[in-house]
Amino acid sequence: MLKPREELILNSIIRQYVLRVAPVSSSSVLGECGLDVSSATVRNDVARLEEEGYIVRPHHAAGSMPSDKGYRYHVANLKRQELPLEEQFLINHLFHQVEDKLEEWLNLAVTLLSQQVKNVAVVTTPRPAATQYKHLEIVSIQPHMALVVLVLHGAKVRQQLVNFERVTTQEDLTNIAKHLNQLFAGLSISQIELKIAELSQSEQLITQHVLRILQAEDARSGREMFLEGWHFLINQPEFCQGPRLLNLIRLAEQKKLADLMLSYDSAGYGVRVIIGRENKEEAVHDCSLVISRYGLPWAPLGSIAVVGPTRMEYERTIAVLNYVSSLISLLVTELYGGVPARQTSATNN
Repeated sequence: MLKPREELILNSIIRQYVLRVAPVSSSSVLGECGLDVSSATVRNDVARLEEEGYIVRPHHAAGSMPSDKGYRYHVANLKRQELPLEEQFLINHLFHQVEDKLEEWLNLAVTLLSQQVKNVAVVTTPRPAATQYKHLEIVSIQPHMALVVLVLHGAKVRQQLVNFERVTTQEDLTNIAKHLNQLFAGLSISQIELKIAELSQSEQLITQHVLRILQAEDARSGREMFLEGWHFLINQPEFCQGPRLLNLIRLAEQKKLADLMLSYDSAGYGVRVIIGRENKEEAVHDCSLVISRYGLPWAPLGSIAVVGPTRMEYERTIAVLNYVSSLISLLVTELYGGVPARQTSATNN
């Protein structure tokens, strides 16, 4: 543990470096902290912080910059900060203006989050234990062709064309959909497969297409993501030159960023901060990943995160991320049939 004055000095160096992106001098620390000590005392404390690995200096006469260890100490000792109420109400209001679809909420989440913290925001789509059938509509297109419209739990809608060997009327299709809805509502792939034998030939044909849709959804669930904020990183000094930004973009395009987020999944909720070389991927060694979960009270479904340079306003980022992830969880709970989120005010989050 650092002594109180050393902690004050370290926090001052971090605040000033985050703001100015330049090494911080001992005289600047003394002026910012308002310490009633000599400049020589501050220099001695700075020297000890360097010896212990909390800060680094480009050369002996230069100012100080926080190291990964310094940022880690800073984050570990942050007191929990709530987002100001006016910001909570604004974000809550915006979420309740969009359509009741999970995709709409996730898209809004990354847009708002990136704007609020001026870094990249990314959210993975839900990864439930198994995709569940909710409702089916079948629309006649031609005498031998129909459009299957399958609604999944989570307000996801998937469509697929089906060809029939014999002429099938809209009345036939409506009856098939009605029967399958009665049989399959709320079921997963394995549960639906147990009921195939009791179906007619046309119903089995439709069911095979339904199963393919569910299988495809399960296969991609959790690795799809919404992402926003590359333009903020382009303007960051750490990313305006060299391959750092390009390496991050490649990581996202190859789905490895989603995989990285999934690798940090834990059983519960709460914000987790992974700083610099604590990250498993080399492309993120110059970045910090601030990550949280969202989902149902009894089962986290996906992850939401901020990616930016280690020179990050952690206190602000954690507060915004915590609020947004909590709000999405409330909305998802409502969507999946839990507690009505729209009866819950922003102050309860």
